[in-house]
This record gives sequence, C-alpha cells and structure tokens, in this order.
Amino acid sequence: MATPPDRSRLDDLWRSGPVYSASDKPLARLVARPVREFLRVEAAGSILLLLAAAAALVWANSPWASSYDALWHTHLTLDVGPLHLDESLQHWVNDALMVIFFFVVGLEIKYELVNGDLRDPRTAALPIVAAVGGMVVPAGIYVALNPPGSDGSAGWGIPMATDIAFAVGVLGVLGRRIPSAARLFLLTLAIVDDIGAILVIAVFYTSDLSMTWLAIALGLLGLMIAARALRVWSVVVYAVLGVGVWFALLESGVHATLAGVAIGLLAPATPLLKEEVAREFAASALDDRHLDADELARLRFLLRESVSVVERLISTLHPVSAYVVLPVFALANAGVDVGAIGDVLTEPVALGIVLGLVLGKPVGILATSFVAVRLGIAKLPEDTPWSMVAGLGAVAGIGFTVSIFIAGLSFPGSDLLTEEAKIAILLASVVAAFVGVLLLLAASRGRSAPAEAEAEAERHTNPQS
Repeated sequence: MATPPDRSRLDDLWRSGPVYSASDKPLARLVARPVREFLRVEAAGSILLLLAAAAALVWANSPWASSYDALWHTHLTLDVGPLHLDESLQHWVNDALMVIFFFVVGLEIKYELVNGDLRDPRTAALPIVAAVGGMVVPAGIYVALNPPGSDGSAGWGIPMATDIAFAVGVLGVLGRRIPSAARLFLLTLAIVDDIGAILVIAVFYTSDLSMTWLAIALGLLGLMIAARALRVWSVVVYAVLGVGVWFALLESGVHATLAGVAIGLLAPATPLLKEEVAREFAASALDDRHLDADELARLRFLLRESVSVVERLISTLHPVSAYVVLPVFALANAGVDVGAIGDVLTEPVALGIVLGLVLGKPVGILATSFVAVRLGIAKLPEDTPWSMVAGLGAVAGIGFTVSIFIAGLSFPGSDLLTEEAKIAILLASVVAAFVGVLLLLAASRGRSAPAEAEAEAERHTNPQS
C-alpha cells in the first residue's frame, strides 16, 4: 500500500510555491487572500452590484453628470470584413457583454432541468406555479394602470422579473435563519422566472424580424448540435459559431443576448465519461511513479470530461458574470436623475412597476402557492411556514438587473419613460428587499436553536468546514 503524502510538507510547498495568493508574501496575505475570501461569500456578487448601482446614481446626480452620459453614449465601431457594428458603449454592454450573463443563465437552467430540482416535477411543482403567479399578477397590475394604447403599455414585462443575484444575496445576509428548503424554493422560482423573462423578451420585445438572419442563426445552432454529435471538442469551433449566432440574432431583430441562452441550453449537462474511468487511469498512470507527456495529456482529458461541460462553464463563467458583467451593466444603466423621484411616482408607468414588484410579486407567489397546496398539486418546502413564503415572495420583488434590461427594450423611442421606469425599478427593489428582510426575520424568529443544532451537526459530519 502506498504511503500517504505528508500533509504538512504539501502545505509548506503550497505556501511557498506555485500559487502567489497561497504564499506568505505581504501582498498575498493582506490583499489577495482577503479579496479571494470576499468573493467566496454568497452575497459578494450582490454587494458589488449594489456598489456599482450606487456609483452610477452618485455619478449621474453629481456636477460631473454630463461625463456619465458622454461616456456611455460614446460610439464604438467594429468593422471586420462583413461584420460592421456601430453602437454606443451602453449598447455594447447591453447587447454584447450581457450575452455572458444570459449564457450563464442558460447553463444554470440546463443544469436544473437535467440534474437539479426542475428534473423532478413534484419537487418543482410549487416554485413553478409560484413563479407563474409572481409574473402574471405584477403584469396584470401594470396593465391595469397602463392599458393597451397608452404611452407606457409596452412596459408590462418590467415588473415580472426577479433578480437572482440580489435575491440570493438577501438570503445570504440572513444566514441560517432561512432553511435550505426555503432557499431552494426561491432559487428554483427565480430560475423559472428567468425562463419566463427570456420567453417574454424573445416573443414580445422583438421588432422588424428578418427571417433570413433568423434562419442563419438557427442554421448555426444546428451546426453546433452537429459538431457536438460528431464529438468535436475544440472550444474555438464553438466560440466562432457562437459569435456567428450572436451576430445573426442581432441582425434578425431578436434580442442578441438570447444567443447566450440558446447556446447555454445546448451545452451537455452530463459528463462524457464516468469518474471511475479517470480514477482507474490515474491509478494506472501513477503506478510506476512517473508521468510522461502522453499520459499527462490523456489524464487531463479524462479528468476534464469526468465533469459535465455545463458544470465546468458555470464554474468558470459565473464569477465573470457576477463580478464583472453585472456590475458593469449596473454602472452603465442605473445612472438616472433621482431629483424628480417625487414627480415620477405619480406617473402610471412608475406606479405600475412599484406596485407590481412590491405588491404583485408577493401576492401572486403567495396566492398561487396556497391554491397549489390546497389542491394537492404541491406541498410546502420543509420547515417553511406560510409567513416565510410571504417573505420569500417579497424578496422575489427585487427586479433590478432583468427589469432594467427589459425597461431598455420597452420604450426605444422615449428616454423619459425609460428613465422613469429605471427610477421606479430601483425604488421598488430597495423597498422589496427591506420588506422581505423584515418578513423573513419575523417568520424565522425562534429558529436560532435549530440553526445552531444544524451547524453543530454539519461540523461533526464535515470537520474541515
């Protein structure tokens, strides 16, 4: 039997060697590791998103407000062969950079459909029903205040969205007061909500549809499916096809970010190989205590393909989406003039958004959940009373990212209505978060003892945590 390696020697080697952030050097101890630990915190992405939004608001309401508008309305031109694009910096963020965000959303949806809670209809029943209620009721409130034919009628999709990053961040702040089943309920609900928002954007916020370009986009997606069937592993091939799909959708009139969702849904969610194959080869390769270049190449492939493409991409791109894409999006879109907030709240567009997110979301989620449970279609998550469902519904009223995104699509000819909608979204999201935290704190009162017991049990089962 092989002698196990000396753990202390390995730790010493790691600290002195190959990764700088693991070393004992001053910058590693004082900067790199603290930053790394912050990024591991569940609410870190939400904190960065909030800071970016706050920076945009301060900048847009400061004496330097003109520089904010000048920066994001600066035009960048891309002219490479047949590819010619001339867009403002804000449009590049919304139409190109946000593809990464929607790609990660597509990957997460695919993972949930294949391996997660959306795979089991009984487990997914309640959050699916609740998500539908949480979209229909806010949209209904908005339409009641902005009937068809009115100036703001196109914005009915704005209060339907839930911001996963902020919603999960709020639960992260509350810690173990919220049971894991309740967290799972909100996460699944938010994912279904994303599916609804994607469908709404694709169907209702598409203008001047070009069937030729749409056919090209679908053809390129078909090539990606064929390449996958032929076991083409080159990332370059899929990257080139993906850029082609994005450009074709951009030219077709369908919002280009949906290319990210489509490609994410095509990614394989099951590993090519079983873990045992890689484990057996690794044991065989290391048996003679020597690795040659050929064995190393095979081992890398086997280890990589023992984890699904979806999981690998989520692990790689989720930090990019959470810590780069969304903060930049907030910085580019949240800079609105809040001086007229009092006047805005008397307008039907703002009222529809605020009432839809703050009131419509929790009412829709709670009402449809109650009906589903009473009819026996679904059951409440474990250790989750109705008062907590109400709090989770309120947290789901944090629209922010996707709501702002839809607001930018709703009123293309009216900057005034777009600004009004963004102010309402920011206000409604703050109120929804505040109300949700209060309701969840009240619903979780008395859970401290079970939470401590749960933590103690986890420490016993996982001493290294």
